[in-house]
Amino acid sequence: MTVVRSVLFSFFVYIWFVLVAVGCTPLLLFPDKVILGMFRVWGTGNHILLRIFCNIRVEVRGRQYIPTGAALVAPKHQSMLDVFAQFTWLPASSFVTKKELMWIPFFSWYAKRVRMIEVDRQAQATALRKLVKDATERFAEGRQVVIFPEGTRGKPGVVGDYKPGIAALYRELGVSVYPVATNSGVHVSPNGFFRKSGLIVFEYLEPIPPGLKRAEFMRILEERIETASMALLPL
Repeated sequence: MTVVRSVLFSFFVYIWFVLVAVGCTPLLLFPDKVILGMFRVWGTGNHILLRIFCNIRVEVRGRQYIPTGAALVAPKHQSMLDVFAQFTWLPASSFVTKKELMWIPFFSWYAKRVRMIEVDRQAQATALRKLVKDATERFAEGRQVVIFPEGTRGKPGVVGDYKPGIAALYRELGVSVYPVATNSGVHVSPNGFFRKSGLIVFEYLEPIPPGLKRAEFMRILEERIETASMALLPL
């Protein structure tokens, strides 16, 4: 049954993507807020399809900590849903995304139009400088810059390898960081195909204030994300 549900969901989620991506191309001529609104509709549609075909509900907790203005958001990363989900409740998100994703048809058009932050991970120091520069510009626009501290997807219950990009942004931007915990990997496999029924939670946590030393900041960030994510795992 899990396989059948996963197949049906995959089919309809791709149909939904094509309908939105193709049908909304005229919005590329509109202001950013219109396209970001389209992203929220797309994300919400994905959640509805998960509920219909996979019996998976998506819940957001800690709404009092969801930023509405310029902010640095640091979610735990376990599945592709972690990306799509943030679109549904962040009003003006700008994701830090790897260069390879900018080759995806249609998605890349919208991503470039609303100035998502593209990073070439092979460029190392140059990429880090570009990341800080682009994030500074997005902050000036009042955007929520979303960066996955681990850089890539990991398995539930496994502590990730936290990368230096988040520390560089925290230092250079001098802003609070909003950690986000999740258990999405329990219900959506890292490759994004198999899906197990249940409740996926995204929990916004108390923000980390600016001004901490690098080591202390990284310790608190990892501790908050991992502790809260572990607490969301099934017993």
